[in-house]
Amino acid sequence: MPELPEVEVTRRGVAPYLEGQVVDTVVMRRSGLRWPFPVDLAQTLRNQTIRSLGRRGKYLLIKFDHGTLIIHLGMSGHLRILPLTTPAQKHDHFDLIVEKQLMRMTDPRRFGAVLWHGCDEGLVEEHVLLHHLGVEPLEALFSAQLLHQQSRKRSAPIKQVLLSGDIVVGVGNIYACESLFRAGINPKTPAQRISLTRYEKLAQAIRHILANAIEHGGSTLRDFLGADGQAGYFQQSYFVYDRAGQPCRLCKGHVRQIKQGQRSTFYCVNCQK
Repeated sequence: MPELPEVEVTRRGVAPYLEGQVVDTVVMRRSGLRWPFPVDLAQTLRNQTIRSLGRRGKYLLIKFDHGTLIIHLGMSGHLRILPLTTPAQKHDHFDLIVEKQLMRMTDPRRFGAVLWHGCDEGLVEEHVLLHHLGVEPLEALFSAQLLHQQSRKRSAPIKQVLLSGDIVVGVGNIYACESLFRAGINPKTPAQRISLTRYEKLAQAIRHILANAIEHGGSTLRDFLGADGQAGYFQQSYFVYDRAGQPCRLCKGHVRQIKQGQRSTFYCVNCQK
């Protein structure tokens, strides 16, 4: 599933081709993905100027004067910038067409979303999918103090608290595993038992891991591609994720795999106490 780095890589890839462009039309090749496509979306966007491309967690925000197009890549989706004459393939479900080119959404498993939030509905940050999200991990509001303060009454394992997204957003399964390893924290540790000093290591690790992943084009596991069609290669730098049974890159002990909340967690029992 594309996580924050993959979505940010996508945003940076498509933004130069879309910002300031006027929409010709949209093409929808089915009735919807995870949710139905917005009614009359082609009419809503036709002849409207794309002002900017933003991101909130794992959601892409294409902003117009009269509202925001919200896109989620789901489990296997990606966006590409393509020439207008590019034929659509089986899993190409949505095109946003501007002058001389189009942005195409490909989503084999159809868990993605294309939604519209008009300005008459209020701030896009108050959308039902966005209003509960925590702070952005690469912005100034994210800190060890925030993690420590917001976790004092949480007995759930720290890995699950990171994935919940209501304290800090976008730290998905891959990057939670890698960040906890870098901070030396066992993923099973109750969040309320972690000290401020250890949260300082974790906050620093989260920033470093996410920034490094973005720099390397994200992780390509199964279907993710950047907007230029290139695969990311951060997975070559994993210390624990998807390395069960292999030697730890630091202590040479074995990486262990467990299940937490139906998700696989990878960690080193020697390095993460």
